[in-house]
Amino acid sequence: MHSAPIILINHALTGNSDVAGENGWWKSLVGAGKVIDANRFTVICFNIPGNGFDGFFIDNYEDFTVQDVAKIFLQGLEKLKIEKLFALVGGSIGGSIGWEMLSLENDLAEKFIPIATDFKTSDWLHSQCLVQKFLLESEEQPLEKARVHAMLCYRTPESLNSRFNREIDSDKQILKSHDWLNFHGKRLNERFSLKAYKLVNHLLMNINGEENELENISSEIHLISVDSDLFYPAFEIKNTYQFLQNKNKNVQYHEIKSIHGHDAFLMEYEQLNTILKPIF
Repeated sequence: MHSAPIILINHALTGNSDVAGENGWWKSLVGAGKVIDANRFTVICFNIPGNGFDGFFIDNYEDFTVQDVAKIFLQGLEKLKIEKLFALVGGSIGGSIGWEMLSLENDLAEKFIPIATDFKTSDWLHSQCLVQKFLLESEEQPLEKARVHAMLCYRTPESLNSRFNREIDSDKQILKSHDWLNFHGKRLNERFSLKAYKLVNHLLMNINGEENELENISSEIHLISVDSDLFYPAFEIKNTYQFLQNKNKNVQYHEIKSIHGHDAFLMEYEQLNTILKPIF
């Protein structure tokens, strides 16, 4: 039992436990012969409870914080009789859950790799999520509206401007950038529920980690930021790196260079592969 080193991957906002395989959201990185090699490692991914992927929703979602989700994930590992992880990896809110897990169980993982994420809800992040909350409470097309705003947090002006160049869709008589935003709103509405979106947005507003809790984590930590990230800005992650370095922790800082902002951790696979390869 547990003969291979175990890696836990925490999914991002509208992601799920389907991390590898044909429909896997990170199949470029996870699978047989990939950087996170399924032939060498046991890979686990839990659903954030209430994300609806397994048909389960939470009505009283405002009673939950990211720390509560971290406790549930720890219970999941306990049920599987897993006491030690080779690595804990998390992107965006998944990384925030990872910070909370390690604050509760300091020596859970040999390596911790939080990607485009932070241990706290900054004022900036809370403000963006507040706009999301207002949009999610709209009477008409709440999920679509929230997703359109969210896409502008996940990307950057340079990313959109260089991609669309003010071009107009001649059939629809609207800007192609406008059509692209409509598409993302519609597509998320087809695969995700309003109740689940309200839950994860609420969780983003309630990442309550404290800097002094990080000192006790014994893992080798690899912080990965995106230089153009508007959601979890690189300077915040650099501040965490500086703090941990000053505390003589085993920590390294890596940066993805991209015009695409927060979503670059799901897009810049070659750079992420290059960063992760030596770690694994």
